[in-house]
Amino acid sequence: MRSETRVRGPAGSTIDRMDFELQQIVERIRAAAADATVLRIRGGGTKDFHGAAAADGVAPLDLRPLAGVTAYEPSELVVTARAGTPLAELETLLAAEGQCLPFEPPHFGTGGTVGGMVAAGWSGPARANVGAVRDYVLGAMLVDGRGEVLSFGGQVMKNVAGYDVSRVLAGSFGTLGVIAQVSLKVLPVAPAEATLRFECTQAEALDLLNGWGGRPLPLNASCWVEDAGRGTLYLRLRGAVAAVEAARAHLGGELQPDAGADWTRCRDQRLPWFLAPGDALDLWRLSVPQTAPVIAPPAGGADDAGPLIEWHGGQRWYRARPGQGDHWRAAARAVGGHATLFRSAAATGADVQHGDSLSPALARIQRALQQEFDPSGVFDRSRLDVRADDATARPARAP
Repeated sequence: MRSETRVRGPAGSTIDRMDFELQQIVERIRAAAADATVLRIRGGGTKDFHGAAAADGVAPLDLRPLAGVTAYEPSELVVTARAGTPLAELETLLAAEGQCLPFEPPHFGTGGTVGGMVAAGWSGPARANVGAVRDYVLGAMLVDGRGEVLSFGGQVMKNVAGYDVSRVLAGSFGTLGVIAQVSLKVLPVAPAEATLRFECTQAEALDLLNGWGGRPLPLNASCWVEDAGRGTLYLRLRGAVAAVEAARAHLGGELQPDAGADWTRCRDQRLPWFLAPGDALDLWRLSVPQTAPVIAPPAGGADDAGPLIEWHGGQRWYRARPGQGDHWRAAARAVGGHATLFRSAAATGADVQHGDSLSPALARIQRALQQEFDPSGVFDRSRLDVRADDATARPARAP
């Protein structure tokens, strides 16, 4: 069951409630369906590094003209924006009202858009504490592979029932249709924040985080990284002033003043750990239970530096030499998680499968969604591989 509104009309007709930019997109999709053209949906291009490159003959569908915030009610904590709206522009608007997107979507450049944010489904350092992109999507307008305009969900937080298609769009990478517009829940900026620093090994950091996670502490984000053989855990506290001050006194550690810029660099993968190897190594993302133990790299197959660990142990980044995909997928599955080749080493093409294989059940669901929304295959599906693995079952993706 899903809450859905369809707006139909033959090619060239006037469609109610449709502006010129949206009409152009609808006509382009209908033309592509008619002549069997494959379209790759694209916003600012800040995430082009991820996933398979477009095959020859695949045409780009630029959504940047479909821009603008169409509704914002600060008192209701809801904002509605069109897909091509610059992400930075939306965040500036929210900041002026003392509000934010608490999941801290990565920018990866200056041209990121709201539609790309939802389509990728990626969240920043605070993900483990506040939830993922999909948790903040209240409603969406989608143009499917038939050129039909569909509306799901709504613009209030309690208008969600049945099969919530609007949240399924988060992480779909443009394989289900054009996300023309989204309504998002926003939150007030926390009144207090502090970052603490602790010197510890990876195993010690995981033990600390697991212990703190069971206490009523305002933990918001964490990052463990090794530099010159010395491990360091950074812990961000956010919340009420009294709660942050009490946690600081209880946890100890070294207070890091003005750490906001470092968390932004962590969000956008601009920390030295990410930049040091340049394009020589693959970047693997392992999404695992926070309680998972230390995961060993393959002998001679990883960078000398240890991993960078976020989300209180739930997201682990590894720099590795190309061709090590089997190891990372097996290692993630062994602890109940999954692995993704997030960035490929430039010009190597050594590991063409970017994601882990889906369980047969999840593969069937993914294919059924693609068939429902894009039966003719108008939208390029190469960035979201659907591969069933009968031998292993993978848990659902956590963007």
